[in-house]
Amino acid sequence: MLMKRWLSIVLCVGLFSPLSGWAQFEKLKDSVVQLYGVVMTADSLMGIPLVTIKVMGRNQGTFTNDQGVFSIVVLKGDHLEFSSIGFKSKEIEIPRSLVGNQHSMIQLMVRDTIYLPVTIIRPRPTREQFERDFVNVPMPDDEYEVARKNTEEGKRRILSRSLPSDGREGGNILLRNAATRYYYYGQSPPQNIFNPFAWNEFLKAWKRGDFKNK
Repeated sequence: MLMKRWLSIVLCVGLFSPLSGWAQFEKLKDSVVQLYGVVMTADSLMGIPLVTIKVMGRNQGTFTNDQGVFSIVVLKGDHLEFSSIGFKSKEIEIPRSLVGNQHSMIQLMVRDTIYLPVTIIRPRPTREQFERDFVNVPMPDDEYEVARKNTEEGKRRILSRSLPSDGREGGNILLRNAATRYYYYGQSPPQNIFNPFAWNEFLKAWKRGDFKNK
């Protein structure tokens, strides 16, 4: 008797489970929306390219093409955020009452004025000014103590003379180092200990007192 009861339960579950799964599938299919649209400026109705369209709360999104057109698959009830540089962000909700699975929309965005700080153009510093400013960079006491233990003032003077003063000089140094590396590829590069010019620079630094503890 008990076996017959269990068989009846199993048969009922087997019969109604496909119906339940099919109902869930139909509900999910009805909630999916293929959304086509175009994002335009509110004043001139021009398409806005490269607008980021993000489904909030999910790792999903897209962006508009050169004409401001986009296409994205969303669910009814999702929140979409439209954002672009120079425009105010816009957030919308996909209505749950939509009928059908394909819809189109036009999203207008308002320009946003961004006030930037004043740009101050100053004359290019000389190498002496760069060395002076590099040595006298103000630092908090805690960071200064660490820097003073790791880099003494004499060593910082040497660094200021060896570091490039601007981007062009840094690029030239990078190119020279690359050319030297490729020139000596496969062989040992010359050591500075045998370089008379390096010894000359070392003696000049020694006479200036760059290696003395201050």
